Amino acid sequence: MTNPNKAKGSSAERAVVDLLRASGWPHAERRLAGSTKDRGDIAGIPGVVIEVKNCARTDLAGWLAEAERERVNDNADLAVVWHKRRGKANPADWFVTVDGATLLRLLAAGGYGTGLDADTYPPDYDLAACQPADPTAQTA
Repeated sequence: MTNPNKAKGSSAERAVVDLLRASGWPHAERRLAGSTKDRGDIAGIPGVVIEVKNCARTDLAGWLAEAERERVNDNADLAVVWHKRRGKANPADWFVTVDGATLLRLLAAGGYGTGLDADTYPPDYDLAACQPADPTAQTA
């Protein structure tokens, strides 16, 4: 008998792939599960890792951390979490979540600003890691 949670996840992944293909990404496809270095659920969009979720409980922090690990494994530029919205069957109506640094990169790529700029961040901000600097780190 099939695991119902796995079946829900697979169905959500297929729905996202179908939407991507219909929207101009003909090479979008589900990745095979089981790799020790997971690279996301959807392949076929170079530089982008897509993690798809269809869960009763929302865990944005955990999901984004998972997508970021997969982005590193895939050597991709962007990681997104595409998660099912209760009561909505069409993935175009679901939510897509990114962290703030990813949003800034997307906005800059679309011509809306300059993106991550060291001059606009507070001095204790670690721009390379896109997070506040480690307060325990020694400064020179």
